[in-house]
Amino acid sequence: MRVGLTGGVASGKSTVSRILAELGAVVVDADLLAREAVAVGSDGLAEVVAEFGPGVLTPEGELDRPAVGALVFADEERRRALEAIIHPRVRARAAELEAEAGAALVVHDIPLLVETGQADRFDAVVVVDVPVETQVERMVRDRGATEDEARARIAAQASREQRLAAATHVLDNSGTREELRAAVTRLYRELTGDAA
Repeated sequence: MRVGLTGGVASGKSTVSRILAELGAVVVDADLLAREAVAVGSDGLAEVVAEFGPGVLTPEGELDRPAVGALVFADEERRRALEAIIHPRVRARAAELEAEAGAALVVHDIPLLVETGQADRFDAVVVVDVPVETQVERMVRDRGATEDEARARIAAQASREQRLAAATHVLDNSGTREELRAAVTRLYRELTGDAA
């Protein structure tokens, strides 16, 4: 069973991903693969520097994520240029990991699943959902963003309605962690056919 997992920024998708892994799913984390794609010495990083210039590097030669974020979240064309470098590398590596997994449930944790038109690649699409105001509140409280920064980041992603339209399963994460864990456990059992 191939599952795509997504959710807006600060929706709790990473928490759901961790719970699924604890329950026995193999999780392929697109964010982690994206970091690998632009690691120091990689051809992905060289291509990003060729596209955006040396100002996107830290003094240590690593990708300066905040600097790149400031460039791409304000300019859709620049964001698409970055995605054209990173996304093919992430997809290729994800396919390798899935082939090696040998598990009953492989979960692809993809923040931009809807934006990149990948919903139809999976047997099921799980969307972690919270109201936009909850996303803003969490980004301000937990990530030190200003309200304007939070809203800009949210606006750069698919809308809540677009994500929900792509979902085969929705996990509401506006409650407690215990409620979320119980919902994820029920979903895991449903997806794996484990009625226990």
